[in-house]
Amino acid sequence: MKNNQEESLIRLTHIINSLEKIKGFTLEIQEEEFASNEMLFNAVLLQFIIIGEAIVHVEKVKLEKYDYPWFKIRAFRNFIAHEYFDINPHAVWKIIIQDVPELKAMVEKVILNEF
Repeated sequence: MKNNQEESLIRLTHIINSLEKIKGFTLEIQEEEFASNEMLFNAVLLQFIIIGEAIVHVEKVKLEKYDYPWFKIRAFRNFIAHEYFDINPHAVWKIIIQDVPELKAMVEKVILNEF
């Protein structure tokens, strides 16, 4: 039988790992280089897909304790997977700069408080 608590921690760890990869991939990169580097852009999108898939497997009862729009993570994953032809690299860059640090801090908080 599947242990939901253990599965949640594993998936949250996957999210942290993917967020750290995104940070590493983009550490010394400027927006225009990101937007024009197809391989880098696709590497980052894969990490967002992993994050969006992982969040689905985290116990909702744990996530609901924290004021964060968790649904947006899954929605972004779905957008990447289904609307891949219409993704604006500059919009993704904005997410990396504005949202990734906050998401990482929130996931770390969940791990610290719940496990």
